[in-house]
Amino acid sequence: MITSEFVRTMARYNRWQNQSLFEAADGLEDTARREDRGAFFGSIHGTLSHLLWGDTIWMSRFADWAKPEVGIPGSAEWVGDWNALSAGRREADDRIVAWADAMDEERLSGDLTWFSGAIGREVSKPLAFCIAHFFNHQTHHRGQVHAMLTAAGARPSDTDLFILPEDA
Repeated sequence: MITSEFVRTMARYNRWQNQSLFEAADGLEDTARREDRGAFFGSIHGTLSHLLWGDTIWMSRFADWAKPEVGIPGSAEWVGDWNALSAGRREADDRIVAWADAMDEERLSGDLTWFSGAIGREVSKPLAFCIAHFFNHQTHHRGQVHAMLTAAGARPSDTDLFILPEDA
């Protein structure tokens, strides 16, 4: 399904794109970042908080990170302070890259079993499938944030994977 090189590439892409979104959002007033823009998690801030929450919950399954103390309904408010959210995002992205750098094909060929709060039961899936979902979830919500930022007058950078800088 996916390779360890794909995992490393997507981890770097995730970090590069998050840097772009946070830099663009930094140029907005806090009220603009918190304005309900009709996205599933409401605002730019709420969606970015949910995205960090989602990355953290998945990494708690992949790499024994501490689980967030709130569930999906509280994920948009999980990190309420913008500076703390920005710092948490940078730290998480660096940790995700380090985790990806250690990924190998043998590990990717295994399964993952966890209790899903979203569906209320234990789930087992191939790890590679779960990692693909992890990166897909990031891309989905970053796309929402990119659209909200653009509508608010901010200008995030390009999102095309093929222009990912070599040093990202």
